Amino acid sequence: MKVKRRTVWLLTLLSLAAVISVYYVFEPNRDVDLLTIFTDDTLQETTLTSVDDKEITTTTSESYLFDEMRMEKSNERSKIREQLTQKIASDQYTPEEKNEAFNEMNALIEQESSEAMLEMLIESLGYSDALVRVEDEKVAVTVLSDEISKQQANEIIFIVRSELEDISDVSVSVSSNYYN
Repeated sequence: MKVKRRTVWLLTLLSLAAVISVYYVFEPNRDVDLLTIFTDDTLQETTLTSVDDKEITTTTSESYLFDEMRMEKSNERSKIREQLTQKIASDQYTPEEKNEAFNEMNALIEQESSEAMLEMLIESLGYSDALVRVEDEKVAVTVLSDEISKQQANEIIFIVRSELEDISDVSVSVSSNYYN
């Protein structure tokens, strides 16, 4: 018996819809009128029935300072990347110069990804935010915390040196600029 791909796809979709609908029908602790899901004017008639004040959390960044610094760095790098792209696309430069510009662009992309990876790794240690700046052979790490111990600073330095082997100088500083 030969089954067409379209038939298999349709049966898979229908079985998925059936499983999801059974899940929602038998889901405990729900205050949803299931008939309103199937009406055309659901959005106009939908009202919020209750809100628990204890569950409301803000999703703003704890430090606008880090966000501003990231944006400035991103803008600088975008300008550099644009200049390098123009250099690569231009006919005025030799192939060696274009290759050098391409290598610079790859190094810039690698630096950005290394900084982002280090920020995530440092945040996984329990810090609410971290800012990593790699410049030449130096790395400056700023964490958002009231204070850190020498052991915590050494943990951060170990992570940075394990991710970036050619780094000779790592500095860790603390910022407690909370803007809530």
